[in-house]
Amino acid sequence: MTAPLPGLDDVGRFRGAIARQLGLHLDESKHAFLAEVLQRRADAHTASTKVYLDHIDRFDRGDPHRARDEVRALAQELTIGETYFFRHHEQFQAFADVALPARVAARAADRTLRLLSAGCASGEEAYTLAIVVRERHPGADWRIAIRAADVNAAALERAAGARFSAWSLRETPPETQRRWFASEGREFVLDPSLRGLVTFDERNLADAGSDLWPPDFYDVIFCRNVMMYFTADEAQALVGRLTAALAPGGFLFLGHAETLRGLSNAFHLCHSHDTFYYQRKDEVPGRDAVRAGESPPAVATEARAPLTAPSPDLGWFHAVSDATSRIKALVDRPPAAHAGAARTPPRGSPTAAGTALELLKRERFSEALSLLDDEAADHAADADALLLRAVLLTHGGQLADAEAACARLLAIDELSAGAHYVLAQCRDAAGDRKAAREHDQAAVYLDPTFAMPRLHLGLMARRLGDRETAQRELEQAERLLSREEAARLLLFGGGFTRDSLIALCRAERMAAGGKT
Repeated sequence: MTAPLPGLDDVGRFRGAIARQLGLHLDESKHAFLAEVLQRRADAHTASTKVYLDHIDRFDRGDPHRARDEVRALAQELTIGETYFFRHHEQFQAFADVALPARVAARAADRTLRLLSAGCASGEEAYTLAIVVRERHPGADWRIAIRAADVNAAALERAAGARFSAWSLRETPPETQRRWFASEGREFVLDPSLRGLVTFDERNLADAGSDLWPPDFYDVIFCRNVMMYFTADEAQALVGRLTAALAPGGFLFLGHAETLRGLSNAFHLCHSHDTFYYQRKDEVPGRDAVRAGESPPAVATEARAPLTAPSPDLGWFHAVSDATSRIKALVDRPPAAHAGAARTPPRGSPTAAGTALELLKRERFSEALSLLDDEAADHAADADALLLRAVLLTHGGQLADAEAACARLLAIDELSAGAHYVLAQCRDAAGDRKAAREHDQAAVYLDPTFAMPRLHLGLMARRLGDRETAQRELEQAERLLSREEAARLLLFGGGFTRDSLIALCRAERMAAGGKT
């Protein structure tokens, strides 16, 4: 008869130990999986689960050698090594066309490039970097050093062997396969000249004391699909280590589901080749050091169309403003016409932004904007106040001023999803749909739960006759709107209620050929 698996308390202790030793966050949905792993590790020590957990707790109190062996075993059980060559090829295109030339220019004097594949698994990512460097920068007098690190010793052993299946090469261009791989039976062996560029190290990315993090050292770091498994505290700490180890101007590539939003203000957000990545700022400014008028490179676009007289087709701004004609009337209505006027706080009051938000809730846009204008000097570096001001300016049709407010906001917080969304509306109103789409995509990337940029993308695609994109984005927007925060609907909903926005999504999706 099979013994019962460990219970909730033991699995909870085990989850805590994993977080301490590996930095991994495994939530309650992984209970059954963790119970099985705990039982296997306890059996391997011929111990009860309680004795085994006591054993792990003693590691935390100073038994590093035994801890290392057990961490290795846990890493093999818990880490996911799914990878292949040129995975998410658009990121390697951005590396080849943007990051690599920039770092070659920066390193022209010492002619050395240093790259890191953090969480390298079985080596495909690190070797892909080696292939791209050799194909795009073949200078023989350069020193190329690619360091690849992972906590899983078994995966690293496979990586060092540099023998791969056809499945690992499924996204590798045929010419690249012929040039850099030799077929041996069912396996493909990597060219020795590339193998020599990569050094594999068994390292725990959660270890702050590791020699993996020399300051200002690496030109490019790939750390993809790692942070998403870390606890919040460990993810924050890891970003700090990555930032310190990157050279000023160096590039960081994360997984598609990972962002630095809320974790760091040390990077510029870059967008090319239909992917997002980051470049470390030369200097990392504090909020107080940012000049009010400073504008970061953020998501680069071509020369912007001027915001003068609106065009007949105002896109999303047109839809919101015309469908809620009362907004214009409310903006123009004198303050005295509003019953129950809220008391305006004295100049310099810390509650001014909060009062402005309350006025927005009551659709008293003109009063809210006037209040923020009066307080502009006091809120020059307040990201929340700047975002609120930008939204109020769009309500009043002052789109050039709204863009300027967003530029100041992005100088403070370059990863503000709200600022990118407001800029998307402004660019759409100017007829600059390419930039509008890029800003919406940035907002979606920075905050995948944000419904409004999805809705905007869907409506723009619908206008352009792109039925497939319209249906996809509107369906996503409808799903996200059902659980969107009320405060964010108030700020960005253009006067529509949640139900009205969901109805709009459905109607536009049906008009684009979607199904009920």
